[in-house]
Amino acid sequence: MDTVSSGSVSTGKITSYKVGARYEAIARRHLERSGLIFIAANIKFRGSELDLIMQDGDIWVFIEVRYRKNANFGNAVESITWHKRQRLLLAASRWLNQRQLSLETTNCRFDVLAITGNQLQWLPNAFGAEGEA
Repeated sequence: MDTVSSGSVSTGKITSYKVGARYEAIARRHLERSGLIFIAANIKFRGSELDLIMQDGDIWVFIEVRYRKNANFGNAVESITWHKRQRLLLAASRWLNQRQLSLETTNCRFDVLAITGNQLQWLPNAFGAEGEA
């Protein structure tokens, strides 16, 4: 597990959007240093969003970035429910469909990059196309 820099302290109200954007940028840098190629970020569909889409060789990688300030109410990995996985699968299916591809015929995987406190954990192939962890 890697650690994440706490960064600089800023004044003013920090919105959840800014927090999410910060940790998605951290996740992207970590994954790019690990050899993945960035394709897209924050792709929104009704009811769901794909945080990061990257490629690992010929594999499309859909990455869910999760952040929790601490593990008092469960860590970042534990926050990904069955329903969340289903929404991610649907969004990935829609994104692929826009490119005349499908989950059934395309080489893809679902990764999770979880940050709890300052601990970063990358889980490649965290769940399959059936949504099972």
